[in-house]
Amino acid sequence: MTAVPDPNRRNDAARRAILSTAIDLVGEVGYAKLTIQGIARAAGVGKQTIYRWWSSKGSLLFDAFLAFAGDGEAAALPDTGDLAADLKLVLRATVDELDDPRYDQAMRAMHVEIVNDHLLAAEYVLRLDQPMRELKRTRLRAAQRAGQLADDVELDVAIDMLFGPVLNRWLQRTGPLTHDYVDQVVDTALRGLQPR
Repeated sequence: MTAVPDPNRRNDAARRAILSTAIDLVGEVGYAKLTIQGIARAAGVGKQTIYRWWSSKGSLLFDAFLAFAGDGEAAALPDTGDLAADLKLVLRATVDELDDPRYDQAMRAMHVEIVNDHLLAAEYVLRLDQPMRELKRTRLRAAQRAGQLADDVELDVAIDMLFGPVLNRWLQRTGPLTHDYVDQVVDTALRGLQPR
């Protein structure tokens, strides 16, 4: 008796191939030359398969990043009891991710798309920014309970102060993005956020 192919397995394999191909291809040809047709050809699928799942190459790239980022539990900020060390660990990992040549072009392209596409921007906020902000707030609330941050610190402003400079320096290429730089960001921000 011949086994019947599972269409869900085939769809999942095609989806993974498309996501991986999109990341690789944008790194090779750049975002301006990236096309749905090129992704389909390189992934070995039809264009209609891609359009059935994604409305644009921007939404496809965004899903690719979410797929490779892993689940929310893995993204949770560590809590060793040392807020500065925990933040430095997370921001150093962020620097390493932003410096990864495989993702650099694709991440920059995705940020341009988010600026120009209101629907994609809303999806980014809902699916990535809000969940990540809540993980960061959770860690900062624990620091407040431990007396490491003042009780009246506005947590969203603190998040912007800690994580914003890293993204800004990376996007605008205003200087080297190094572990030393993010350590300085954490130390400078925490001096201003500590209870008086």
